[in-house]
Amino acid sequence: MKILKKLLLLFLIIFIGAQFFGPEKNLGDLSSVEPFFSDTNPSKEVEAILKESCLDCHSDVTRYPWYNKITPINYWLADHVADGKKHFDMSAWDGYSIKKKDHKFEELIEMVEQKEMPLESYTFTHKEANLTDAQIAAVVDWGKKVRLKYSLGPRPQ
Repeated sequence: MKILKKLLLLFLIIFIGAQFFGPEKNLGDLSSVEPFFSDTNPSKEVEAILKESCLDCHSDVTRYPWYNKITPINYWLADHVADGKKHFDMSAWDGYSIKKKDHKFEELIEMVEQKEMPLESYTFTHKEANLTDAQIAAVVDWGKKVRLKYSLGPRPQ
């Protein structure tokens, strides 16, 4: 029993000490996504959906919940955001080639249609990010129009 108490005390000390450390936060501003919105021209409805359901993980603009102050949860969230940005980053839109932009929209359409995005782990704590069938249709229709723009546009040789 004495060993168990010592282990619990050690765990508590480590846990408290860990609270003073955390990953770098993803705290850009909305101006970082303006090139994306300008280039893809979403309707007001789709722009609102993107801001509510996508920006936290797919841009430099993350709204952190209160529980992000707790280590190790903050490391899990940081990894989640980094992974989301690796797949699709609205803040890096200007750096993508036309071919890459088209491919990103192909993936966006597929993931939203199949209800794989937004992730359940995100919508579990962000109920407002759950997409209705009408919102899914709006995002998919917009995505298809954007893809058409990129497929008809000039391609570098």
